[in-house]
Amino acid sequence: MLKDIIGASEEIKLYTERLILRFMKPQDAADMFEYAQREDVTKNLLWSPHESVDFTRAYLKQLQKVYRRGDYYDFAVTLKDSGKLIGTCGIVTWDKENRACEIGYVINPDYRGKGYAPEAANAVCDFAQDRLDVHRIYAKHMAENEASHRVMEKIGMKYEGTHKDMLFVKGKYRTVVICAKIVGDEKAI
Repeated sequence: MLKDIIGASEEIKLYTERLILRFMKPQDAADMFEYAQREDVTKNLLWSPHESVDFTRAYLKQLQKVYRRGDYYDFAVTLKDSGKLIGTCGIVTWDKENRACEIGYVINPDYRGKGYAPEAANAVCDFAQDRLDVHRIYAKHMAENEASHRVMEKIGMKYEGTHKDMLFVKGKYRTVVICAKIVGDEKAI
C-alpha cells in the first residue's frame, strides 16, 4: 500500500512498508548491474543483458535527462532498511487521453519470492490512480513468464488475453499475455 507521495516530479518517492521507490541515479549502477547483466533476468524482457557496469552507469546518466521532462515514472525499488536497489518498477506507457497506463517491473533474482514485486507494483498503481488520474492499469508479460503473471494477479489484475507472436524479440516471435484492472472512476476528462 502506498503510504506517502512527496514532492514534484523531480523529487517523487513512494513509500511502502519495506520499500522506497525513487528515481534511479548513476550511483545505482553497481546494484543494477548485479541483476541487469544476467541472462536469466533479461530472457523475458525487451532488453538484453548489460555488458558492463559502465554501460549501466551510462544508461542511468541518460535517464536523468528523461526524468527532467517531468512525465516519466520508472522507479528504483530500494530496501527501506539498507537503501539497496533490488530492481525497478514503473509506468512503461502513459496514455493521458484515455486515462490508461502500462506498468512494468523487474526484481533481482536474489530478492524474488519475498513479495517485493507486488509491493512495488501496488505502490506504482496507487501513484498512477492518485496522481495521474488513470482509470485503467495494465501489464504485459511473455507467455512463459508465469512468475510475472502471478504478480499481476496478486495486485488485482485480471487476465484479458493472449496475443500469439505479438513481438519479435531477440530473434524470435514471442507470445504476450495482457492483464489489467480498472482503478479510477468513469468521469470524462
